[in-house]
Amino acid sequence: MSRFHVRPEAVEADRVVFDEQETRHLARVLRLAPGDCVQVVDGRGTEFTVRLESIGGRTAAGTILARSSSATESLLAITLAQGIPKGDKMEWIVRTVTELGVTRVVPLMTERAIVRPEPGRWRDRARRWQRVAKEAAKQCGRGVIPSVEALRSIEEFAETRWEADVRLCLWEGARRGLSEILDATRGPVASALLVVGPEGGLARREVETLEARGFTSAGLGPRILRTETAGPVAVSLLQARFGDLGAARR
Repeated sequence: MSRFHVRPEAVEADRVVFDEQETRHLARVLRLAPGDCVQVVDGRGTEFTVRLESIGGRTAAGTILARSSSATESLLAITLAQGIPKGDKMEWIVRTVTELGVTRVVPLMTERAIVRPEPGRWRDRARRWQRVAKEAAKQCGRGVIPSVEALRSIEEFAETRWEADVRLCLWEGARRGLSEILDATRGPVASALLVVGPEGGLARREVETLEARGFTSAGLGPRILRTETAGPVAVSLLQARFGDLGAARR
């Protein structure tokens, strides 16, 4: 059954309205017609079986036949705060960690960031990264689209009151490895906050700022990983330890 993402406000009572982009896909690409059934997710973890009733040039609508909670979301809510890398690496990172189940991505401007475009361009990039997250969520069957927030400085990020049971920052100068830290963690862990630097990693001053606010610095082993590798690896370790990576399909 074909799968579509809609905004939460597109679902009202037993009716779903598709936007222009999804309408074009279902009508012109998949050539669906009234009477066909599709699967719809609202981006907040609810899935619907919908029978198409009308398909116009810009919108389509359907009737909800059944609804259920998404079985593809991890019990562990992970926020990845990623130092901005150069080129299109951020798109790759967003796509990969979406597949791995992160809840939120926060782009960070850090001391060692190579790319520093004008503020107006960051808004365009954030919108692009959000579209990448949506496409990745659709591809991997997720019921929730991770949010990609606006760019912020690492100081602003550190001052924000984040709800997290585990707070970690990856740093090559850390005394303990991530696996050791996770093994020593006690009590239930339902949320995690992870900070990853750009090319060149986090500066010592930035690590000290984060540690002063409850973060633990962690290493990823004897080899130096690229920034686009480090985040997904750490997310995978968190999901394997506290989340659903490696679990049987529900």
